[in-house]
Amino acid sequence: MPKLWQKSNTETETSTSKKAEAFTVGNDYILDQELVPYDIQGSTAHAKALNKIGILTDKELEKLTSALHEILEDWKNNEFEIRIEDEDMHTAIELSLVKKLGDLGKKIHTARSRNDQVLTAVRLYEKKQLKEIKSLTRKVAGSILDFAEAHQGIPMPGFTHTRKAMLSSVGLWAGAFAEILILQAESSGGIEALVDKSPLGSAAGFGTSFDIDREQEAEDLGFSEPLICSTTAQLSRGWTELQFVQYLSGVTSVLNRFASDVIQFSSSAYPYFDLDTSVCTGSSIMPQKKNPDVAELLRGGHSELVGFASSLQILTTNLGSGYHRDLQLSKEPVLKAVNKTKQLLEAAGLLITNMEPIKENLAEACSSEIFAAEAAYDLVKEKGMTFREAYRHIGDHPEEVENISAEEILKKYTHLGSPGNAGLEKLRERLERL
Repeated sequence: MPKLWQKSNTETETSTSKKAEAFTVGNDYILDQELVPYDIQGSTAHAKALNKIGILTDKELEKLTSALHEILEDWKNNEFEIRIEDEDMHTAIELSLVKKLGDLGKKIHTARSRNDQVLTAVRLYEKKQLKEIKSLTRKVAGSILDFAEAHQGIPMPGFTHTRKAMLSSVGLWAGAFAEILILQAESSGGIEALVDKSPLGSAAGFGTSFDIDREQEAEDLGFSEPLICSTTAQLSRGWTELQFVQYLSGVTSVLNRFASDVIQFSSSAYPYFDLDTSVCTGSSIMPQKKNPDVAELLRGGHSELVGFASSLQILTTNLGSGYHRDLQLSKEPVLKAVNKTKQLLEAAGLLITNMEPIKENLAEACSSEIFAAEAAYDLVKEKGMTFREAYRHIGDHPEEVENISAEEILKKYTHLGSPGNAGLEKLRERLERL
């Protein structure tokens, strides 16, 4: 079968051309399987635009739309094949249309390029995935908040520089992770606006002489508006994907730090939380081992997201305007980043719902040194010392710090966001507004 870019059906394949094809196609024909429904969505909108300018009759539009729907059903049933010789989904879909409709199938490519086709499909994919990831982020934040609320009155040591610092609480510790995930979800508007612009109709980046209604195409596809300059479409490829993946890596960076804490605070050195065996594994040689593998892979998965973002940043460095074949390589990091982010969010949800605080260990861990600042505060309140004087006095006389009840100290923390008043009800309100 001829390629979409071949000028003649008489061009012959050689061993060299076959090797070049394998290299230039790469695994695009495999990756494109995930994008087929979005390409069909774009093709349906484009067919309507061609009908509006008289390229397609109403009957032809009906036939094309019906055939595209059939292809979509085949895809849903795992019966739509994209072969390496097709190069990509665009060719496979057009060849399928030609097989079903003859020469009518060839009309679908009027006034467009594979460049704006793939851009449109990827943007539609990104829009949908952002919505799903925001929902998953909200769900995980909710689970962490549930954990915080259930255990908010349990004191625990707070750490700086990996050393005990001051009194904290399980509610404050968990609430912070819930809040930062809420912040991440709240900030999604910027990236959502970035991908909510339609590239369709920009063709190869210079428009066409066909009077395509690009604003109507954008509306039909659910975009807020089209990208204005046709050249912007190709210039945005890779640039938008980079920011999309960087947003996802912002989500996973929170999960990374959460997992790091869980690993540390469920260790034999810091046995503050007990992990259910369902989120742990054993050792093939050491019978006693209970390894936090889910948490470790959750922590490590963030590195993959950083790698996907880095590859996109490097890929687009020093590229001039217009399309370059290098940009084909921007697709894989996006698809992998989305799938990995979803996996990590699901793993984080499993982790937080399968761990419990060990109250007696947490109480024992709240040893006298974490009340040093509190002792200095008492000198300020009771003896009128300046804080700096009180700070130095306690530093010189650590034996004056009493080993008192952490639960009693928690009651003294009443301001918003403190160990005794983590403000979880306010976080719940923000979560519900998402």
